[in-house]
Amino acid sequence: MHTGPALDALSAVDKLRFSQYGCGPTSTPPFQCVHHAFSFHSALHPDDLAVQDVSDAITFTQLDRQSTCLASRLRVEGVGPGSRVCLLVERSISMVVGILGILKAGAAYVPCDGKVVSDTSLEHILKDSESKVVITLGKFFHRVSASKLPVIFLDKPPPCACSTGNLCSKPEDRSSPDDSVYVIYTSGTTGIPKGVDVLHRNVTNLVCLVPGNLGMAPGVRVSQLMNIAFDMAAWEILGSLCNGATLVLRGQTSKEWRAAMRTADVVIGTPSMLAPHDPADYPNIKTVAVAGEACPRAIADSWAGHARFYNCCGPTEVTIVNTMHLHSPGRSLSIGRPTPNNNVYVLDERMNPTPIGVPGIMWAGGECVTRGYLNLPDKTNERYKVDPFMNDGSIMFNTGDLGAWRPDGTLEHLGRIDDQVKIKGFRVELDGVAVAMETTDGIIAAAAMLIDGELWGFVTPDCVSEDEVRIATAKIQPYYAVPTHIVALGSFPRTGNDKTDKRALRQLALDFRNREKAISVCEKQLEPLVTSRIANGAAAGPQTNSSSTSSLTIAHTVEEVKTDKVSDTAASPVFLIRQPSIVDHSKGLDAPMPSEDSASSVELKTEAVFREPWDGYEKDVLPDKLQGKTVRNLRHQIFSLYRRLFGVVFVTNMAIFITFLIRGGADAQRLGLITLANLFVAILMRQDYVVNTFFNVFCAVPPSWPLSIRRVCARVYHIGGLHSGCATSGVIWLALLCGQATREAIHGGIVSHASVATVAISYSILLLLLGIVIFAHPSMRSKRHDSFERVHRFFGWTSIILVWSQVVVLTNDYRGDQSLSHALVHSAPFWMLLVMTGSIILPWLRLRKVPVRAEVLSKHAVRLYFTYSTPIPGSFVRLSVHPLKDWHGFATIPVPHEKGFSLVVSKAGDWTNSRITDPPSTVWVRGAPCFGVLRIVPLFQRLVFVATGSGIGPCAPCILEQRVPIRLLWTSPNVRETFGDKLVDEILGASPGAVIYDTRKHGKPDMVKLTLRLVKEFNAEAVCVISNQKLTQKIVYGMMSRGIPAFGAIWDS
Repeated sequence: MHTGPALDALSAVDKLRFSQYGCGPTSTPPFQCVHHAFSFHSALHPDDLAVQDVSDAITFTQLDRQSTCLASRLRVEGVGPGSRVCLLVERSISMVVGILGILKAGAAYVPCDGKVVSDTSLEHILKDSESKVVITLGKFFHRVSASKLPVIFLDKPPPCACSTGNLCSKPEDRSSPDDSVYVIYTSGTTGIPKGVDVLHRNVTNLVCLVPGNLGMAPGVRVSQLMNIAFDMAAWEILGSLCNGATLVLRGQTSKEWRAAMRTADVVIGTPSMLAPHDPADYPNIKTVAVAGEACPRAIADSWAGHARFYNCCGPTEVTIVNTMHLHSPGRSLSIGRPTPNNNVYVLDERMNPTPIGVPGIMWAGGECVTRGYLNLPDKTNERYKVDPFMNDGSIMFNTGDLGAWRPDGTLEHLGRIDDQVKIKGFRVELDGVAVAMETTDGIIAAAAMLIDGELWGFVTPDCVSEDEVRIATAKIQPYYAVPTHIVALGSFPRTGNDKTDKRALRQLALDFRNREKAISVCEKQLEPLVTSRIANGAAAGPQTNSSSTSSLTIAHTVEEVKTDKVSDTAASPVFLIRQPSIVDHSKGLDAPMPSEDSASSVELKTEAVFREPWDGYEKDVLPDKLQGKTVRNLRHQIFSLYRRLFGVVFVTNMAIFITFLIRGGADAQRLGLITLANLFVAILMRQDYVVNTFFNVFCAVPPSWPLSIRRVCARVYHIGGLHSGCATSGVIWLALLCGQATREAIHGGIVSHASVATVAISYSILLLLLGIVIFAHPSMRSKRHDSFERVHRFFGWTSIILVWSQVVVLTNDYRGDQSLSHALVHSAPFWMLLVMTGSIILPWLRLRKVPVRAEVLSKHAVRLYFTYSTPIPGSFVRLSVHPLKDWHGFATIPVPHEKGFSLVVSKAGDWTNSRITDPPSTVWVRGAPCFGVLRIVPLFQRLVFVATGSGIGPCAPCILEQRVPIRLLWTSPNVRETFGDKLVDEILGASPGAVIYDTRKHGKPDMVKLTLRLVKEFNAEAVCVISNQKLTQKIVYGMMSRGIPAFGAIWDS
């Protein structure tokens, strides 16, 4: 495979996977033409059954003779290589004879089902294909009599050599692999049907190689269920002929259909075709392959438990299918990998490969790519392009399907490009909605359609609960992609190609809308009458609830009116309508629904009930907590990772401390080194660049890694435990240093000893550090934050000056015969102190005043806009009006693909209140944006965010980035009034499924229960909480104790 500039944007891993995943295995088909493969097996097994009908059968020898006779007749009519012959038939042995005879003549067959194809389509196909001859049955002659083309009847063969016992002369074989084998005309749902020109080598590359041959071989029986005009019928028919298998034709009735399936080893069909069948009824079936439409997981699991089940994909233009997936029950369902000698590329709009997991358009290359569309050069040039990733001039085809590579090298089908619709301004994949509906228990199949601006969902069977469908869909799809109307059918109408007939579904929906309007008018006219009946007791029944009684009465009366006033539509299906806001119809009229195979009763149900995401959550049953109460409290509350890190550092230091005491202690110089080492680590663990480095390293773990690893890496923000542990230990070591220095100053040492200056400086530093530690305690810091800031800053700066003095004086005390300068540069404390000082000074070197644009959102919040930097989502900046007095940290909100960022300042004290009432035009900033807890977002595949009030600030950038699917739970009084429409709309635009809970209107919720509901509905891997200390700890514990990874800010540091 050629690797050029198109791959430059990919990582090294994705480049490798592009080649590994995109190319199918290389293999040479044993035959290059379909009829050559048939002739081989016919000579090898002449007496085997080639085709079996309901009441007849034909051997390979008989089929060979009859098809040869037909080929000779076609040659007489001038048919040869490059010719096309229209085959207007129905499913029969004669149909197979016709196919093989045309191929032996060197021509391509153009299949049409005489019972299905419309007159308009047939007229177009005859003209567009330039068929030289029509091969048909006597019953269909009237359909082609006006074409003036030569007609050959398969059921009325003329006298020939075969009728006298002699063999017809076999026509000269002039076929090549690049000759056409058949021309399939698409259904024409988007316009005039297009003829796809398929070559012999295209077909043999699929049906003569594993896995496309599906195990077909002599003695194997292959069912023929598909309509001949559907290219999957070619897989059945040509696959069987090419592999010496027996083709079993189904009859017209469902009984004959099942009889054919009960004798088959291999079945090829659409998921809709298999849906009504129970695999347990067909123990004979060994291999099943489905394609043509999205396969529901339930069908795949059901059949895969009884046979080898292949889920396949590929449009007609790439020869039936070009990807196949052998499914196992309970495993993820995909469309698999490229078949032999074929390639699949997932490309963006600029024709560049997308990274693993990123959706794009699927392009197909290799031996599967057909010649193009008949007589449509512009359309062919639009969809067929030279393959830029191969150096052989081969062609690739734009399938129009959306897909993405999974990490395991299989393809995930994401629907059609033309199935993308806009709903409420948001892009929606209709196939994705259908897949979401299919997750409902009991659903066999589902479809979604946009009809008159509303999203309709169709499901089967008709016994499912609309509420369950809606709830299951909402777990996966955002609110705007949950169907407004749910229609339950006993079975889906099907096209002649055995696909779901979406035109029929659309018409059913439109018919319903018309009836709904008529019934609404009737109800309004009857309301006075109903009221009168209820008042007079006419509707009395066993019910005691007055609303139930009135509903039943109205329903009954409406049915009467429907019978009287809407009788002109009685021949069409009648629908059951549920409109709780008006009436609950308990019954509906049943009428037969016309169907191709049988007349079945169809009942349409629809509801328009709006449900809030939190409705009924109080009744949700919480999962049991894991482990015993004592163990989980120790693990998740007392010994958090932060405290464990603190403990490791502290215990290690104390072990050394005790060891020194047991061994008689250490001199002041050694104690000074240990003290400074602890303070060195403590300061570095609070340095912006060091913190950012830790986050970048741990958050670089790919989201494809096991969750057990990622959840540990996500706790990188607990590194503050190292800071606190070292700082506390440093103070204790400093106290020991003070004691040892005092003893040495009084009693002196053997060689060297601490001076009085060292003692004085050490005690001064100890007092300052004790002040910092006291104000840094969480309880003190929360109450006196401004005092903590000032003490931490000024005591810290004073301490660092005194530590320089201490290092110089202490080094001088113990330098012996060395010069002071020599002793300093050769001592570890000097260099550690130099790094410490640089670490403290560095952010202040980046102190600057920057312009700011303020947007007052309300009397409670202001949004500030900056352009001096574009930070990464999950970071925060420090702002100040008086740099030496106080600093305040705020989460940044960068806008994707734009320079700059914004942040939200909400009312939480004097400083923030001043910024709201008197918005600044400039503010001071220092250092670099520093990462916070939400920097961990890229580690996960799906997340639930929980924010209260202004906690939306840190959450907003991660939501707006849309790098990871996020479901937001935001509780706050009237968010639009507080934070403004712009911010709220931005968040809803990026996360339309966001749940905004107005605490002023609904009261305070049970956050644990509500969060668990969203986690379950959204299938989230983890939860991130941005709230106050009490609520954060409650939610994090509520999740963690139930095995759900949860992350929130740390208040211990």
